[in-house]
Amino acid sequence: MFDWVHQVPILSIVCYVPLIGALIVIFFMRGGDNAAIKKFATGVVTLDFLLSLPLWFEFDPQGELFQFRESAAWISTLGVRYEFGIDGIALLLVLLTTLLGVLAFLASWSAITVRQKEYYVFMLLLQTGMLGVFMAMDFFLFYVFWEVMLLPMYFVIGVWGGPRKLYAAIKFFLYTLVGSVLMLLGILALYFYNSTGLFGFEGLGNPRTFFIPQFHEIGLGIPPELQFWVFLAFFVGFAIKVPMFPFHTWLPDAHVEAPTAGSVILAGVLLKMGTYGFVRFSLPILPQATWELLPWMVGLSIVGIVYGALVAMAQKDMKKLVAYSSVSHLGFVMLGMFALNPAGINGSILQMINHGLSTGALFLLVGVIYERRHTRLIADYGGISSKMPAFATIFLIITMASIGLPTLNGFVGEFTILVGAFNRVWWWAVWGALGIVLGAAYMLWMYQRVFFGPLTNPENENLDDLNGRELLYLVPLVLLCFWIGLYPKPFFRAMEKPVNYVVDIVEAANPSLQTQAESAQVPPAVPATPAPKVATGQ
Repeated sequence: MFDWVHQVPILSIVCYVPLIGALIVIFFMRGGDNAAIKKFATGVVTLDFLLSLPLWFEFDPQGELFQFRESAAWISTLGVRYEFGIDGIALLLVLLTTLLGVLAFLASWSAITVRQKEYYVFMLLLQTGMLGVFMAMDFFLFYVFWEVMLLPMYFVIGVWGGPRKLYAAIKFFLYTLVGSVLMLLGILALYFYNSTGLFGFEGLGNPRTFFIPQFHEIGLGIPPELQFWVFLAFFVGFAIKVPMFPFHTWLPDAHVEAPTAGSVILAGVLLKMGTYGFVRFSLPILPQATWELLPWMVGLSIVGIVYGALVAMAQKDMKKLVAYSSVSHLGFVMLGMFALNPAGINGSILQMINHGLSTGALFLLVGVIYERRHTRLIADYGGISSKMPAFATIFLIITMASIGLPTLNGFVGEFTILVGAFNRVWWWAVWGALGIVLGAAYMLWMYQRVFFGPLTNPENENLDDLNGRELLYLVPLVLLCFWIGLYPKPFFRAMEKPVNYVVDIVEAANPSLQTQAESAQVPPAVPATPAPKVATGQ
């Protein structure tokens, strides 16, 4: 049905359609024609989503690891090539990006009322940057797209954000820039080690390349000392983006000040750049450093789970509560990833998708009520379910998805992570379970205070329920939450091969297995005494 996707550079088309749309808005649309601009921009991201759907149907989970490959010479003197391709992990994240792009643009129609031309240009550029990160198979190309994301989100927060927008935007920019620079140093260290060598480490003599699978192949041979420092460089870049404790402080400010669509993209997609970086680069390229730093990674993940939940419980602002819940949920994702077994990593990746759906939906829902009342304080509400029954119903479903109720998506991801964590060290799963309990506490407490009880605030008397456009961008998220919760098999099938690929590399560097192998090769200190022969009478 979709055989044509193998005949065209489908990944480049999906990646650059938003960029082409942004150029058309810049050069061919007048700034005062706001209605036409927002319709055109929404049409562009909708087309992009429709173009990305055949990837799901044509992707072969049992086929090549990276599919829909595109390759072309680019900067030959540096060994840089234009390399695009996706595995099952990137496939899910690409589809999540194109879907949330459509929903975020629909949510912007009434929320953004000033400088609409510039807003939609930046959002389209941001879409291209995010898609490029997941599709790039060349380190140089990956880094270019990683940096492309930074400026559009900076302006989205800084121009269309809340009262403290400039502070939040600058903080976001500086944190991300520091992480990006350190990550670049790590990339260059691998690049030179693979070819000519650096810092006293003899190079491998390979042709200069930034091709990512090439570094997967040499990962087990990289000296442990070099792995350690490169891992730390990658760690800062990715941990800031996740964000892991204690690199999380930019996130609540950015979420609270960003417009609704900015928060959706930030929570749904940008935070996944960090977790994707760990599973794509840190684990398969630096497996020995992964084992060496495993206690620290798990410790920070557990602290993030509990700390994020406790701080969320104390929030008075709905948006800030959801922002801190992301710190807790992403800590859960990292815990599963560093269980370093198939169950943990599968659950971690699925939970990335689940978090994008449920937390993206929560930000959309908070944006709906904010547009009507221009306040996000929990104390300003109470009993509004009687005035907004459809809104209350969808909010309840998404709340249950967020806390992991069976039949909804959050349960499948959290359960799989707990299985993986328990198989590695049982008390990791205990801390993870505590995070789930705390998550249920703060989400249900917020829901109870906002929707139940008497309608005491007269300003809530005339609240309108969800309109058709709002239902259009909320209902698909509800359906996806039920789909993953009831039938997650297609998602696990897509992830199976790349997850096993990562686990095989990491397990090959497992120090306990290496110790066992060395012990088996050591000859015994005392020659074994042959067993006495037993005489048998004839």
